[in-house]
Amino acid sequence: MATILVVDDELGIRALLSEILSDEGHSVEVAESAAKARILREQCKPDLVLLDIWMPDVDGVTLLKEWSASGQLTMPVIMMSGHGTIDTAVEATKFGAQSFLEKPITMQKLLRAVEQGLTKPAPRAATPAPQVHLATVTPITAASSYAGINNVVSPVRSELVGGDAHHHTSPVAYSAVQTAPALNGHVPSGPSHEQSFELDRPLREARDDFERAYFEFHLAREGGSMTRVAEKTGLERTHLYRKLKQLGVDLGRSKKAAVN
Repeated sequence: MATILVVDDELGIRALLSEILSDEGHSVEVAESAAKARILREQCKPDLVLLDIWMPDVDGVTLLKEWSASGQLTMPVIMMSGHGTIDTAVEATKFGAQSFLEKPITMQKLLRAVEQGLTKPAPRAATPAPQVHLATVTPITAASSYAGINNVVSPVRSELVGGDAHHHTSPVAYSAVQTAPALNGHVPSGPSHEQSFELDRPLREARDDFERAYFEFHLAREGGSMTRVAEKTGLERTHLYRKLKQLGVDLGRSKKAAVN
Protein backbone atom coordinates (compact mmCIF):
# COMPACT_ATOMS: atom_id res chain seq x y z
CA MET A 1 0.00 0.00 0.00
CA ALA A 2 0.96 3.68 0.01
CA THR A 3 2.95 5.90 2.36
CA ILE A 4 0.77 8.86 3.33
CA LEU A 5 1.86 12.01 5.17
CA VAL A 6 -0.83 13.74 7.26
CA VAL A 7 -0.04 17.38 8.08
CA ASP A 8 -2.40 19.02 10.60
CA ASP A 9 -1.83 21.02 13.78
CA GLU A 10 -4.80 19.37 15.54
CA LEU A 11 -3.83 16.20 17.41
CA GLY A 12 -7.34 14.74 17.14
CA ILE A 13 -7.41 15.12 13.36
CA ARG A 14 -3.97 13.57 12.96
CA ALA A 15 -4.91 10.62 15.17
CA LEU A 16 -8.25 10.01 13.43
CA LEU A 17 -6.91 10.16 9.87
CA SER A 18 -3.91 8.05 10.82
CA GLU A 19 -6.17 5.37 12.34
CA ILE A 20 -8.50 5.24 9.32
CA LEU A 21 -5.69 5.09 6.77
CA SER A 22 -3.69 2.55 8.79
CA ASP A 23 -6.77 0.30 8.94
CA GLU A 24 -6.81 0.46 5.13
CA GLY A 25 -3.27 -0.89 5.05
CA HIS A 26 -1.40 2.37 4.38
CA SER A 27 1.79 3.45 6.13
CA VAL A 28 1.06 6.79 7.79
CA GLU A 29 3.40 9.55 8.97
CA VAL A 30 2.08 12.61 10.82
CA ALA A 31 3.34 16.18 11.15
CA GLU A 32 1.94 18.96 13.33
CA SER A 33 3.63 21.81 11.45
CA ALA A 34 5.08 22.82 8.10
CA ALA A 35 8.59 22.53 9.54
CA LYS A 36 8.01 18.89 10.52
CA ALA A 37 6.30 18.23 7.18
CA ARG A 38 9.41 19.39 5.29
CA ILE A 39 11.56 16.93 7.23
CA LEU A 40 9.19 13.98 6.79
CA ARG A 41 8.72 14.73 3.10
CA GLU A 42 12.47 14.24 2.64
CA GLN A 43 12.73 11.23 4.95
CA CYS A 44 9.77 9.07 3.95
CA LYS A 45 9.13 10.26 0.36
CA PRO A 46 5.32 9.97 0.72
CA ASP A 47 3.10 8.73 -2.09
CA LEU A 48 0.42 11.25 -1.05
CA VAL A 49 0.09 14.18 1.37
CA LEU A 50 -3.01 15.32 3.27
CA LEU A 51 -2.22 18.98 4.01
CA ASP A 52 -4.16 21.28 6.34
CA ILE A 53 -4.44 24.89 5.19
CA TRP A 54 -4.46 26.69 8.54
CA MET A 55 -1.37 25.95 10.66
CA PRO A 56 0.48 28.05 13.24
CA ASP A 57 3.86 28.41 11.54
CA VAL A 58 3.31 28.32 7.77
CA ASP A 59 -0.07 27.80 6.12
CA GLY A 60 -0.61 24.81 3.85
CA VAL A 61 -0.98 26.79 0.63
CA THR A 62 2.37 28.50 1.24
CA LEU A 63 4.02 25.12 1.84
CA LEU A 64 2.40 23.79 -1.33
CA LYS A 65 3.78 26.75 -3.32
CA GLU A 66 7.21 26.13 -1.82
CA TRP A 67 7.21 22.48 -2.88
CA SER A 68 5.94 23.40 -6.33
CA ALA A 69 8.56 26.10 -6.89
CA SER A 70 11.44 23.90 -5.70
CA GLY A 71 10.44 20.88 -7.78
CA GLN A 72 9.53 18.85 -4.67
CA LEU A 73 5.87 18.45 -5.59
CA THR A 74 6.38 14.92 -6.87
CA MET A 75 3.39 13.45 -5.00
CA PRO A 76 -0.35 14.17 -5.00
CA VAL A 77 -1.44 16.69 -2.36
CA ILE A 78 -4.98 16.88 -0.96
CA MET A 79 -5.76 20.10 0.91
CA MET A 80 -7.93 20.11 4.05
CA SER A 81 -9.70 22.94 5.87
CA GLY A 82 -12.67 23.68 8.07
CA HIS A 83 -12.69 27.34 7.07
CA GLY A 84 -11.62 27.25 3.44
CA THR A 85 -13.15 29.33 0.69
CA ILE A 86 -13.67 28.69 -3.01
CA ASP A 87 -10.83 31.12 -3.80
CA THR A 88 -8.49 29.25 -1.45
CA ALA A 89 -9.37 25.93 -3.08
CA VAL A 90 -8.83 27.40 -6.55
CA GLU A 91 -5.47 28.87 -5.52
CA ALA A 92 -4.35 25.53 -4.08
CA THR A 93 -5.41 23.72 -7.26
CA LYS A 94 -3.46 26.23 -9.34
CA PHE A 95 -0.29 25.37 -7.45
CA GLY A 96 -0.68 21.61 -7.80
CA ALA A 97 -3.19 20.37 -5.21
CA GLN A 98 -5.26 17.54 -6.67
CA SER A 99 -8.37 18.01 -4.52
CA PHE A 100 -9.82 19.77 -1.50
CA LEU A 101 -11.53 18.20 1.54
CA GLU A 102 -13.74 20.29 3.79
CA LYS A 103 -13.78 19.44 7.49
CA PRO A 104 -15.37 17.60 9.17
CA ILE A 105 -14.14 14.87 6.83
CA THR A 106 -16.22 11.71 6.62
CA MET A 107 -14.46 8.38 6.24
CA GLN A 108 -16.15 7.82 2.87
CA LYS A 109 -14.95 11.16 1.47
CA LEU A 110 -11.46 10.63 2.85
CA LEU A 111 -11.02 7.16 1.37
CA ARG A 112 -12.48 8.21 -1.98
CA ALA A 113 -10.17 11.24 -2.21
CA VAL A 114 -7.12 9.17 -1.24
CA GLU A 115 -7.98 6.46 -3.75
CA GLN A 116 -8.43 9.02 -6.53
CA GLY A 117 -5.24 10.84 -5.53
CA LEU A 118 -3.15 7.68 -5.63
CA THR A 119 -4.43 6.72 -9.07
CA LYS A 120 -3.72 10.12 -10.65
CA PRO A 121 -0.32 10.94 -12.16
CA ALA A 122 2.05 13.06 -10.11
CA PRO A 123 1.53 16.82 -10.56
CA ARG A 124 3.78 18.67 -12.98
CA ALA A 125 6.24 21.27 -11.82
CA ALA A 126 4.92 24.79 -12.12
CA THR A 127 5.36 26.27 -15.60
CA PRO A 128 4.50 29.74 -16.87
CA ALA A 129 0.85 30.08 -17.76
CA PRO A 130 0.01 30.74 -21.42
CA GLN A 131 -0.33 34.38 -22.30
CA VAL A 132 -3.93 35.26 -23.04
CA HIS A 133 -4.44 38.91 -23.90
CA LEU A 134 -8.00 39.52 -22.74
CA ALA A 135 -7.70 43.21 -23.56
CA THR A 136 -7.78 42.32 -27.25
CA VAL A 137 -11.01 40.31 -26.97
CA THR A 138 -14.14 42.09 -28.15
CA PRO A 139 -16.85 42.17 -25.43
CA ILE A 140 -20.13 40.39 -26.11
CA THR A 141 -22.63 43.21 -26.47
CA ALA A 142 -25.61 41.39 -27.96
CA ALA A 143 -25.06 37.67 -27.64
CA SER A 144 -28.68 36.65 -28.05
CA SER A 145 -29.25 33.49 -26.02
CA TYR A 146 -25.46 33.02 -25.72
CA ALA A 147 -25.25 32.29 -29.47
CA GLY A 148 -22.39 34.77 -29.89
CA ILE A 149 -20.32 33.60 -26.96
CA ASN A 150 -18.19 31.26 -29.06
CA ASN A 151 -17.00 34.19 -31.21
CA VAL A 152 -15.27 35.63 -28.17
CA VAL A 153 -14.24 32.45 -26.38
CA SER A 154 -12.84 30.51 -29.35
CA PRO A 155 -9.57 32.49 -29.71
CA VAL A 156 -8.99 32.26 -25.95
CA ARG A 157 -9.93 28.57 -25.86
CA SER A 158 -7.51 27.65 -28.65
CA GLU A 159 -4.61 29.22 -26.77
CA LEU A 160 -5.63 27.79 -23.39
CA VAL A 161 -6.21 24.26 -24.62
CA GLY A 162 -3.01 24.36 -26.63
CA GLY A 163 -0.99 24.83 -23.43
CA ASP A 164 -1.15 23.58 -19.87
CA ALA A 165 -3.99 25.86 -18.83
CA HIS A 166 -5.75 23.18 -16.80
CA HIS A 167 -2.84 23.36 -14.36
CA HIS A 168 -3.19 27.13 -13.90
CA THR A 169 -6.88 27.90 -14.34
CA SER A 170 -9.91 27.68 -12.06
CA PRO A 171 -11.59 24.31 -12.79
CA VAL A 172 -14.92 26.07 -13.28
CA ALA A 173 -13.47 28.71 -15.61
CA TYR A 174 -11.53 26.09 -17.60
CA SER A 175 -14.66 23.94 -17.87
CA ALA A 176 -16.60 26.97 -19.05
CA VAL A 177 -14.07 27.69 -21.81
CA GLN A 178 -14.12 24.03 -22.84
CA THR A 179 -17.93 23.99 -22.90
CA ALA A 180 -18.47 27.27 -24.74
CA PRO A 181 -18.57 25.80 -28.28
CA ALA A 182 -21.37 23.49 -27.21
CA LEU A 183 -23.56 26.42 -26.18
CA ASN A 184 -24.27 27.39 -29.79
CA GLY A 185 -27.23 25.60 -31.26
CA HIS A 186 -28.72 24.60 -27.92
CA VAL A 187 -30.51 27.85 -27.15
CA PRO A 188 -34.09 26.62 -27.82
CA SER A 189 -34.03 24.50 -24.65
CA GLY A 190 -33.23 27.51 -22.47
CA PRO A 191 -34.29 31.14 -22.00
CA SER A 192 -33.23 34.00 -24.25
CA HIS A 193 -31.01 36.71 -22.79
CA GLU A 194 -28.80 39.47 -24.03
CA GLN A 195 -25.52 38.84 -22.25
CA SER A 196 -22.82 41.49 -21.95
CA PHE A 197 -19.38 40.93 -20.45
CA GLU A 198 -17.39 44.05 -19.60
CA LEU A 199 -13.68 43.17 -19.62
CA ASP A 200 -12.26 46.49 -18.43
CA ARG A 201 -12.41 45.61 -14.73
CA PRO A 202 -10.77 43.31 -12.14
CA LEU A 203 -10.39 39.66 -13.17
CA ARG A 204 -12.40 38.34 -10.23
CA GLU A 205 -15.46 40.43 -11.13
CA ALA A 206 -15.28 39.42 -14.80
CA ARG A 207 -14.81 35.76 -13.85
CA ASP A 208 -17.79 35.84 -11.47
CA ASP A 209 -20.06 37.27 -14.18
CA PHE A 210 -18.93 34.66 -16.69
CA GLU A 211 -19.40 31.80 -14.21
CA ARG A 212 -22.82 33.17 -13.21
CA ALA A 213 -23.93 33.18 -16.86
CA TYR A 214 -22.43 29.73 -17.34
CA PHE A 215 -24.37 28.19 -14.45
CA GLU A 216 -27.61 30.03 -15.29
CA PHE A 217 -27.41 28.61 -18.80
CA HIS A 218 -26.98 25.04 -17.55
CA LEU A 219 -29.71 25.45 -14.93
CA ALA A 220 -32.12 26.65 -17.60
CA ARG A 221 -31.15 23.92 -20.05
CA GLU A 222 -31.52 21.18 -17.41
CA GLY A 223 -34.84 22.48 -16.11
CA GLY A 224 -33.34 23.48 -12.77
CA SER A 225 -32.16 19.93 -11.98
CA MET A 226 -29.16 20.26 -9.67
CA THR A 227 -28.23 16.62 -10.24
CA ARG A 228 -27.96 17.05 -14.01
CA VAL A 229 -26.19 20.40 -13.71
CA ALA A 230 -23.65 18.83 -11.34
CA GLU A 231 -23.03 16.06 -13.87
CA LYS A 232 -22.71 18.51 -16.79
CA THR A 233 -20.32 20.87 -14.99
CA GLY A 234 -18.27 18.21 -13.24
CA LEU A 235 -18.93 19.50 -9.71
CA GLU A 236 -20.20 17.67 -6.66
CA ARG A 237 -23.67 18.82 -5.63
CA THR A 238 -22.47 20.26 -2.31
CA HIS A 239 -19.79 22.30 -4.08
CA LEU A 240 -22.30 23.33 -6.75
CA TYR A 241 -24.78 24.64 -4.16
CA ARG A 242 -21.99 26.56 -2.43
CA LYS A 243 -20.77 28.02 -5.72
CA LEU A 244 -24.26 29.13 -6.79
CA LYS A 245 -24.83 30.77 -3.42
CA GLN A 246 -21.49 32.57 -3.68
CA LEU A 247 -22.38 33.86 -7.16
CA GLY A 248 -25.87 34.92 -6.05
CA VAL A 249 -27.66 32.71 -8.58
CA ASP A 250 -31.41 32.66 -7.92
CA LEU A 251 -32.40 28.99 -8.21
CA GLY A 252 -36.10 29.80 -8.09
CA ARG A 253 -35.81 32.23 -10.98
CA SER A 254 -33.75 29.74 -12.99
CA LYS A 255 -36.45 27.09 -12.60
CA LYS A 256 -39.17 29.53 -13.70
CA ALA A 257 -37.09 30.53 -16.73
CA ALA A 258 -36.73 26.88 -17.67
CA VAL A 259 -40.49 26.35 -17.50
CA ASN A 260 -41.23 29.45 -19.55
